[in-house]
Amino acid sequence: MVKQKSAKLTIGVLDVIVLTSVVALVGFIAYRVNFVLIYKWDWSVIPTYLFRWDEKTASLVPNLLIKGMIATIRVAIWAMLVSSILGVILGIARTSDRLLPRLVSWAYVEFIRNIPPVPFLFLFYFFISSQIMPILGIDEFVYSASPQKLAVAEFMFGPANLMTNFLSGMISLSMMSAAYIAEIVRSGIQVIPKGQREAGQTIGLSPFAIMRYIILPQAIQRVVPPLAGQFITLIKDSSLIALISVQELSFLAMEIAISEQRFFEVWIFTGFMYFTVCYSCAKAFGWLERRMGAHRY
Repeated sequence: MVKQKSAKLTIGVLDVIVLTSVVALVGFIAYRVNFVLIYKWDWSVIPTYLFRWDEKTASLVPNLLIKGMIATIRVAIWAMLVSSILGVILGIARTSDRLLPRLVSWAYVEFIRNIPPVPFLFLFYFFISSQIMPILGIDEFVYSASPQKLAVAEFMFGPANLMTNFLSGMISLSMMSAAYIAEIVRSGIQVIPKGQREAGQTIGLSPFAIMRYIILPQAIQRVVPPLAGQFITLIKDSSLIALISVQELSFLAMEIAISEQRFFEVWIFTGFMYFTVCYSCAKAFGWLERRMGAHRY
């Protein structure tokens, strides 16, 4: 009993020390900003970039920060869909009995995971995307599409004049994220006991049927937490595509901060916006994990 009390007391003291250190650090930063940098805070600039009054519609419409947040969510959703499909295929190939699929998936995963994101983004945008996008005819579609089709395309992929940049950034993010999802899926598949695969073989199921009906349903339940973390990381990594002029949240926040000379206010609020979206996704994935855990095999 004495040991248990001392352990609890030690943890409590450690908590107090950590919280005190955090408060002291925040106070020190506030002191440096207010009295050393002599920075005058002005948060009134933030609401003007959230919504603006549109004279034509006589209503409030999203301004730059909200538009940037929508663009960030848009690219994250598309990148997660594409990377999930590619990552599942690569993850299954990593566990294949055939040598060629294992070698191809292994080479892809190791290549992507050992290249920094920024060089990969520039390599893809300037050397690969510049060759692929003309073949896909993106620019021709933008110029020749009807207003209805163009409106749908802009809703799905952003402004028409930056659609090529958006697709390039989304594909590059998807390729980078797919390498990590492949490893997550591979670990989820390999944790399933081999006896279940052998049981499927004894009742005459094909390898495809065994993977679809026996292995993958159980593996998906086990990889939800790491996939949630990867999706949240993808939302934050979407800020990288600002380097290729995609007007997502970080790109527009940088323009606002420079034009208004309100760096602290703009970036603190931008960080809060990222936190709100990422925390909401974390809570949603936590709910999904609990629901799937209740029906675990």
